[in-house]
Amino acid sequence: MNMSETVTDHYKPLAYTTPETLLSDFVSRGLVVLGPDSLGVTPELHETIFDKERELFKSGGVSAANIPELLELLNAPGLVRACDELLGEDWAIVPYTHNAPFMSGSNDQHWHKDDNAPFNGRKQRHHHAVQIEMLYYPQAVLADMGPTATVPYSQYWTFNHEENHDNFAGADHLDFDYQLSMEREPISGPRSKYSREDIVGKRTLHDIRMRDAVVNLNWPLCKPFEAGPLDAGSVVLYSHNLLHRGNHRRDDFKNWKEKPRFMWRFWLYRTRQPNRSVSLPLSIPEYDKLIGLPLRGVPNDVVSIWKHQYEWSQTGRKAPELLSKESPDRLVEYLLTKGDHNEPKRLGAAYRLAAMGTDVARELLEEALNNERENVRRAATYGLIACGELASPAFLRALSSPVRWIRKAGCFGYGECGELTADTLKSLQTCLLTDSSVYVRSVAAVGIGTLGRRASVTEFAKIIDGCVLALLDSLNREKNRISMDKTQGRSIKLVRPDDDSDVCEGIGIDYGLERFGRVRSAPRENALWSLVILSTHASNLTGATMKRAINELSKIASEDRNIFCAGSALDALSRLGHKHTNPSNPHAQNACAQTHDLLRSLPLRSWESMLRSGIDSSLVRAIEKSVEAEPSPFSQRS
Repeated sequence: MNMSETVTDHYKPLAYTTPETLLSDFVSRGLVVLGPDSLGVTPELHETIFDKERELFKSGGVSAANIPELLELLNAPGLVRACDELLGEDWAIVPYTHNAPFMSGSNDQHWHKDDNAPFNGRKQRHHHAVQIEMLYYPQAVLADMGPTATVPYSQYWTFNHEENHDNFAGADHLDFDYQLSMEREPISGPRSKYSREDIVGKRTLHDIRMRDAVVNLNWPLCKPFEAGPLDAGSVVLYSHNLLHRGNHRRDDFKNWKEKPRFMWRFWLYRTRQPNRSVSLPLSIPEYDKLIGLPLRGVPNDVVSIWKHQYEWSQTGRKAPELLSKESPDRLVEYLLTKGDHNEPKRLGAAYRLAAMGTDVARELLEEALNNERENVRRAATYGLIACGELASPAFLRALSSPVRWIRKAGCFGYGECGELTADTLKSLQTCLLTDSSVYVRSVAAVGIGTLGRRASVTEFAKIIDGCVLALLDSLNREKNRISMDKTQGRSIKLVRPDDDSDVCEGIGIDYGLERFGRVRSAPRENALWSLVILSTHASNLTGATMKRAINELSKIASEDRNIFCAGSALDALSRLGHKHTNPSNPHAQNACAQTHDLLRSLPLRSWESMLRSGIDSSLVRAIEKSVEAEPSPFSQRS
């Protein structure tokens, strides 16, 4: 045990997040912790989930199908209220992924930012609160039980991946060599080579390497933080871009079987645009009580990003324009600095240029968007997005660049802030249907979903109909591919771009079911992800589009060999019915009926996602009783 720790530290829960600071804490720290008392469910619910999980874990049959109490947890009023605050109402859960229990044990993971598409697939990383992770602990987590390790305040900074093969797979790694050389080495437990004193005192080579990796980044406010102790039933919500890792246990391994540390993880994402008419200003406290960190004198580079994200999360608009004490030319110097340690300086400069609101600043950001360095282009992309619709022409020009990375950034930015017009949709659709790069096409699919989501709260909501048709057209052209790990005969972490794809599309998953195959397609999966978003706004679709969408989504859900495509198609189909504002609409009724029929016919159901799509939890029991469900594989640890 460290000298600074006491016995009490192992039992005293963290300072739980309050509703008043939930959003400001999230956009700044990137991590909030909900206490069980705030969820609105009884302690007995957590006990039931834990007891069932401990019994079912032995047989590998843990899922929401046989622990339906988990769906009660996902419907907990306090949890839904918190997620609504961060993501907007009707948020979705990615189907068939890691919606599963994880156990802590003898080994560490490397520091990483999660793959932000299913199972090591890659998507563009949003700075806006668009995708978050939820961790749920049905039992208490003491400080020595392997609390999830995180790096708060790290969510806006990242690493190159376009030409960096260490980060080609969806997860971005802080210390890739650790995975190759040390990740399989037990730190604690019966096979550990370390003394009990070094394990408890966090003095093993692993502990030292993990601390040094974060400290050596020199990113502002960033230091390792273990999310514990936690009371039974606690929930951690954090940005999908936050550095984190699985953590080893430090207590006596003889306790592990009797006192397992289970954790459920869910991927949540936004389907509705922020749209408050009035926003509150960001208030930065003097001290972060959760982390134990003074916040006085936070650098302007950091504050400028927080202010923009806080404003966007409330209103969907850019932050008010601010005068800078430094000239545009000086900020460009910061924008061009080199090295991972200067990532905050580059991004801070880009956001501060955006906050100037001048033509000169936007021209400088557009010039940086065309820079040959990825980390400069990355900063410029986020800076231009922070300019709002005034940056629309810059992203439009990027779509015709001969450099695929610039076209990719253009598709992302044009979706985020392009003018809400048919011409914007047409330009993105051209990239979606004709670009030679798989990566560009997949980001164009994301951009079209974002465009439609933005339009939903404006007088231009009719554009959503065209967005849906464009995505359906793409699905009729794009094909699944055998997953890269299989074709290349490598771990997904070691695969490389090939003749078929310039983006990591992820591991092939079939869960041992004949119905599915080990195939992936980033454009198909992103098109369907966007259709989940747009189907939430079903009332904006014409009858003809509803009819076509229902037919094509039903076919994908029933026939597609890609399990993630099938799952998202079913989610979108369900939303066309259950989220329609007119329940008596015949197309909406048809969508509901088709969804229910497909749920009965599928060999594996992702009930967490379906619950969020509008399925009543009572239907889960009815369907699970009426079919002979396959055993769930979701108890496996990734």
